Amino acid sequence: MGINSKILIIDFGSQYTQLIARKIRESKVYCEIYPYNSPLSKIKQYNANAIILSGGPSSVYDKNAPIISKDLFKLNVPFLGICYGMQIMAHLLGGEVKPAKNREYGHSKLEILRKSSLLKGCGKSSLVWMSHGDVIVKIPTGFKITAQTETCDTAAFEYPEKKFYGLQFHPEVVHTECGTDILNNFLFKISGVKGDWELEDFISDKVGEIRKKTGGAKAICALSGGVDSTVAAVITDRAIGGNLKCIFVDNGLLRESEAKSVMKYYKENLSLNVKSVNASALFLKELKGVTDPERKRKIIGRLFIKIFEKEAKKIKGVNFLVQGTLYPDVIESVKVFGASSVIKSHHNVGGLPKKLNLKLIEPLRELFKDEVRVIGKKLGIPEEIINRQPFPGPGLAIRIIGAVDKKNLDILRKADAIVTQEIKAAGLYDKIWQSFPVLVPVKTVGVMGDKRSYESVVAIRAVTSADGMTADFAKLDYDILRACSSRIISEIKGVNRVVYDITSKPPSTIEWE
Repeated sequence: MGINSKILIIDFGSQYTQLIARKIRESKVYCEIYPYNSPLSKIKQYNANAIILSGGPSSVYDKNAPIISKDLFKLNVPFLGICYGMQIMAHLLGGEVKPAKNREYGHSKLEILRKSSLLKGCGKSSLVWMSHGDVIVKIPTGFKITAQTETCDTAAFEYPEKKFYGLQFHPEVVHTECGTDILNNFLFKISGVKGDWELEDFISDKVGEIRKKTGGAKAICALSGGVDSTVAAVITDRAIGGNLKCIFVDNGLLRESEAKSVMKYYKENLSLNVKSVNASALFLKELKGVTDPERKRKIIGRLFIKIFEKEAKKIKGVNFLVQGTLYPDVIESVKVFGASSVIKSHHNVGGLPKKLNLKLIEPLRELFKDEVRVIGKKLGIPEEIINRQPFPGPGLAIRIIGAVDKKNLDILRKADAIVTQEIKAAGLYDKIWQSFPVLVPVKTVGVMGDKRSYESVVAIRAVTSADGMTADFAKLDYDILRACSSRIISEIKGVNRVVYDITSKPPSTIEWE
């Protein structure tokens, strides 16, 4: 890419690592995330202007703790260690880390002890967000403690001559009052980078990169109807034009009238070369009786690949498969970043079988959902696609808790249409991250038409979020919930109870499966 400044984040498995990247990009500085066990040669090749060491769930003295090479600190660039990243810095440079008497989690009052370029603008005291069970009891030679909290004597330290800085708290989360100021101090005052990265540059760079990578060969694109795959397809189409062949698979797990409407957009609005494949019967057959969510995802993913392989063989010269993989897809799918654990697998992440003989093109792999939407608008993609709420690759299959069959799909499609209509009528569709129903495999007693009923439960899930990595349940007005409940029960046969999900992420995920 034509980037003048770039930051490298070394990830040790923190749930907040993606937030660090988001904050940096919001300041128009490009950054990437590498796992802690990346080879030193690869890190050197990235040629970062500065390096940030993320937090993580481990302790530096654990037997299998994620560790980096001490030689990393010889790269002669500024370093910022956050939480575990600060502790690993202290540990490797001659300090000492021990378990704290009391784990510190939540808000703490930060007291500034001395002037610091990193903490400039924070005031004498401010609220910060702590999340740690260990503390630094001895700082390395040359370092100075610059801030403390009531229970943490080393809340921040630095070795300004070497441009080494550490924070025991998390500046990337909104709960830290001066967090953005601290990160910007590190970027602009300490590291001297320029905030000149624009998403327009990303588009032109990706187009050139894809054009060079494909070298005149054809590519096949897995279109789902969502914003991610659509933006990936349009970027690739700009790069290789007629050499891009798109496949839209109607897997029978889509929302009401979705297959018809998205095909219309693809052909009429975006002029993409799209072939629609109706594989509904095949997906339902393979999913029959399957209740485990991971099995569902793997079955659906395998069938997608099988269909793409079949279609690709019909087109001569196809060497590439385009996918709309995003950063959050990667972080939640496989253990590639630090010590983070697998939460769920995604059908479009993790590589393809060798027998497919297709190389991957993932134009959006380094981006977050909000960045993809901005790019989509710049590409001229219709608002109705760009502003669509996220929809899981496995579709309604993972919103039916339990076995997937035609009856349950029909119930859920109708419920989904009702929830969407009511959310849009209230003017909230573009203001919340996701809103959808879930069919729960529980039957409850009810009274309908003076008769006893024993029918299914539908749960409504609506959340607010910036990027899907964390989310809070939406505080929907009771009138909206009442309208959804009333319509679902009166218009859909087989449902006699509607409930509302009021859990956040974490501890829950947004989707139920």
